[in-house]
Amino acid sequence: MKKILKRISLPCLFLSSFFYVQCIFAQISVPAYVPDLFVAKDGSGNFKTIQEAINAVRDLSDKRVTIYIKNGLYREKLVIPSWKTNISLVGENRDSTIITYDDFSGKPNPGGTDVYGKDKFTTYTSYTVLVEGNDFKAENLTIQNTAGRVGQAVALHVEGDRVTIKNCKLLGNQDSLYAAKEGSRQYYENCYIEGTTDFIFGEAIAVFQNCTIKNLVNSYITAASTRSGQQFGYVFFNCKLIADTIAKKVFLGRPWRPYAKTVFIHCELGGHILPQGWDPWKGDAMFPDKEKTAFYAEYENTGPGAPIGTRVGWSKQLTKKEAAEYTLQNILGGRDHWDPLPGQHG
Repeated sequence: MKKILKRISLPCLFLSSFFYVQCIFAQISVPAYVPDLFVAKDGSGNFKTIQEAINAVRDLSDKRVTIYIKNGLYREKLVIPSWKTNISLVGENRDSTIITYDDFSGKPNPGGTDVYGKDKFTTYTSYTVLVEGNDFKAENLTIQNTAGRVGQAVALHVEGDRVTIKNCKLLGNQDSLYAAKEGSRQYYENCYIEGTTDFIFGEAIAVFQNCTIKNLVNSYITAASTRSGQQFGYVFFNCKLIADTIAKKVFLGRPWRPYAKTVFIHCELGGHILPQGWDPWKGDAMFPDKEKTAFYAEYENTGPGAPIGTRVGWSKQLTKKEAAEYTLQNILGGRDHWDPLPGQHG
């Protein structure tokens, strides 16, 4: 195993017993910087579980640590807390490096009550992987929730800022991906995401580039809850929307909250997408007229689900000038000018 703690210096050996203990603790309590860690279930890496590797990373690190994960099925309810920053998880193979769990909303919590006093899991605590730390990256992984069709059961829940997910599979049913938290910026590239109802949902600013989005049943793809005043919500570029054989009536989205924003640009829409495209989510007593404030738009999509002539009247077709404003820098840059693809622009 790689040594991740600093060595104890010889001067400690000459101190009294009380100060000897203090001296040792002071020197081993802060891990030294190690850029690469390795996880393997067979014991050939630094750690056998992913959570152990995350816990070993120095808190509030300003240097990136990459955790390489060997192929295997890792049954872990994984948390990247807010004080674990600049962490990358890189799997050996997208289809064979799998993080899995099976909690769902309403399932009794074997640990008793949580910090909110709940003795059952909720949508917000049903995750397989929770990302709270900023500058997190994941690549070549599958993250899945195998609870089945029992209600809300999140696979990936992201609250951190400047989060990049590449070449990953996100598998679940209802609420597979919770792109959460106001102001959180998230970038998904070449990912495969599947689910049943509202399986991409939340408040975040999220870009999906060259992703495959699969519906498993007749339902809704997105349920954004964009906050008032937030310029962008969910933006899909060059994505392919497909469906299981039983899914023939699917909406692009419905507004979870009144100011939901979702835009599809240059995407291929399968025949399962309904002609009206969008649903207003009627029946919400607190927000009965969300179609008056939601922003749902498209631009130059193709495929059998793309014709615009029958779209709901409160949705929008972007003009060429308006579509030109949808760039990664405009959407995700923010005040710190974050670029999820440094050095890759033409």
